[in-house]
Amino acid sequence: MRLLIICLLWFVFSNNSFSQGCCSGGSGSPIAGGVSQGVLQEGQMEFGLNHQYSYSNYLYKGSVLDTALVNKIDNLNSNYLYFRMAYGVTKNFTLSVESGYFLNRNLVKLHPENIDNTQKSLGIADLIIFPRYDLYNKSKSKHQTEITIGLGVKIPLGKYNDSSLVYEDPTSGQKQFTTSAPTVQPTNGSHDLFFYGFAMRDYKKLKFKVFANAMYVKKGWNPLGEKFGDYFSVGLFIGKTFFKKIGLTLQAKGEWIDAMQSAPGVDLLGMYNIDVKSTGSEKYSVVPQINYSIGTFTFFAMSDIPFYQNMRGTQIGAKYQLTTGITYRFMPKKILWKKV
Repeated sequence: MRLLIICLLWFVFSNNSFSQGCCSGGSGSPIAGGVSQGVLQEGQMEFGLNHQYSYSNYLYKGSVLDTALVNKIDNLNSNYLYFRMAYGVTKNFTLSVESGYFLNRNLVKLHPENIDNTQKSLGIADLIIFPRYDLYNKSKSKHQTEITIGLGVKIPLGKYNDSSLVYEDPTSGQKQFTTSAPTVQPTNGSHDLFFYGFAMRDYKKLKFKVFANAMYVKKGWNPLGEKFGDYFSVGLFIGKTFFKKIGLTLQAKGEWIDAMQSAPGVDLLGMYNIDVKSTGSEKYSVVPQINYSIGTFTFFAMSDIPFYQNMRGTQIGAKYQLTTGITYRFMPKKILWKKV
């Protein structure tokens, strides 16, 4: 059976979600909810559902926590559901279609009692089409080696220009709205390309795996004249299976995000309160994970624990991030044949 190891890579179009702009950061959704993927067997199908919770009240100036009261926020938090459907077209080629929905995305500033200090949004995020191809796969009695590449596209489906209430006239009841911070939007509104690589070495008798992945996301322009910074991540994993059902994995991960850009004639600071000088970052973290398999079902939980963050300017940094989920893999033809 081909490997689809579930590990953390809150990657791609997010984990810009807690960087890229003080109280304005980069938005988007995590691809695969953080899944490191090889390919499926020919004719095999997979369904996956992930839930990701993120919370931070950290502000960084460079690599140092910014404690200045003028910059302080109460919290930035989100609850995100991510669905994936994948099919093994051939033994070497797998195609997946993925999408997500934000149950909430909230930014609460220092005085939440003030109407203009709380911004909220929710809704569908992006559609991700993600084909993967096995360049090399060789299995021997003691070990298996696999190398996979992928090229995908992200298509925005949700809101990128949602607005928040900033003032209500106590006499007339007339309301004023302004465009919410990108960290609150369900999507960044751009069409993005991403390039993916995955390599794995499985020592069968030891029930021990070593694998790595890398991803580069080329961001496009959105209709507001914004271009979020390109994203690059690399992860190194070690995994061990116990009692044939319990898997423990530890990942070391590094992420880099380029600075935002604005289209000619677009003043991001004046129009959307985005200071491009406070965009772009790097982050290093460890990601422990546990998964439990019952037949064709796999349940898992993982947490991203940052140990170093360096922000350009002043930005919201990462603090808590927990992902839980379930995957189900099966062979449709075999199930259909049994029914017949």
